[in-house]
Amino acid sequence: MGSLITYSGIATKVKAMERWRIKDEQFKEMASLETVPEAVEYLRRFLPYREIFQEAEDKDLHRGNIEQRLNLSQYRDFAKLYKFANIRQRRFLDLYFMHYEITIIKTCLRNAAGHREQRQDLSMFQDFFERHSSIDLIVLSQSPSITEFVGNLKGSPYYEPLNMMLQNGTVSLPAFETALDMLYFKTMWKIKDKYLSKEERKILAQCFGTRMDMLNLEWLCRSKKFYKLSPGEIYAMMIPVQLHLTKSEINKMAEAETLDQLYGLIRSSWYGKLDLISHSEEPDLDRLTYEIIDRIYQMTRRKDPYSIAILNSYLYFKEREIARIINTIERIRYGLAAN
Repeated sequence: MGSLITYSGIATKVKAMERWRIKDEQFKEMASLETVPEAVEYLRRFLPYREIFQEAEDKDLHRGNIEQRLNLSQYRDFAKLYKFANIRQRRFLDLYFMHYEITIIKTCLRNAAGHREQRQDLSMFQDFFERHSSIDLIVLSQSPSITEFVGNLKGSPYYEPLNMMLQNGTVSLPAFETALDMLYFKTMWKIKDKYLSKEERKILAQCFGTRMDMLNLEWLCRSKKFYKLSPGEIYAMMIPVQLHLTKSEINKMAEAETLDQLYGLIRSSWYGKLDLISHSEEPDLDRLTYEIIDRIYQMTRRKDPYSIAILNSYLYFKEREIARIINTIERIRYGLAAN
């Protein structure tokens, strides 16, 4: 009853916002359109996207501008929930916000690594980040090099690990992005025990533990397939937290001599027993990752509808919807068939 009382208000708010979720058949309708302006006009049927595309003209509908506006919709949803949440729920949202912060940091990092002028005007996010973040978004977005970029993070939790990599001579974009991901998940894993209840910790452990496992599996496959890294180099890039994978399994996967051996080890793991991995083909880890993580988020929400799960699942599936919209629009832009 305590959870029902605590979460009934925010659960009602989430359900009201979910009325505007884009359904599968609506995505199919949008994918059948012929031009990007038609797709944006279709999105205006949905209140969250009508607001952000209200003043957008056809000449503004290039990829960067569309992605920015869609991300703004994501941040607006977060802000609405934060405003509506009580103190206990805001503790979770404060933890979750780090994910948005790292996404923006990665965008700025890629521009700094490429020594190119910032193409995206991040000022539309400034108000949101000023209320939730200690990072100066505009200064960071104007960093002309990785060295200055890292210096502009001083005073934030991101400075020390990235500066240490600089001092050690590691100036690689993939290494920096992996370090940010590792920092995020390790921080979430550690802080959840300090601020959340036992039941809330269990929910987050299922969701974030699964995400960490799948990121590690993806990295193992990519390191073997594309980078030909040694086991030691692979270990250094792994997230040091596992849920359904054991350290022994991780070690065997990192030391696998061939991709076939690696895939065999994945099939014999907990994730291989979910009957989502074909035994005759190379595992499609991108598809598998989404299928497994979607299933976990749906399951935790069904099991505990009046808990932190309702916020956790809403924010996750909102992000998935944004990614799907971007993918659909890009398929239209390049003239790919709807199927």
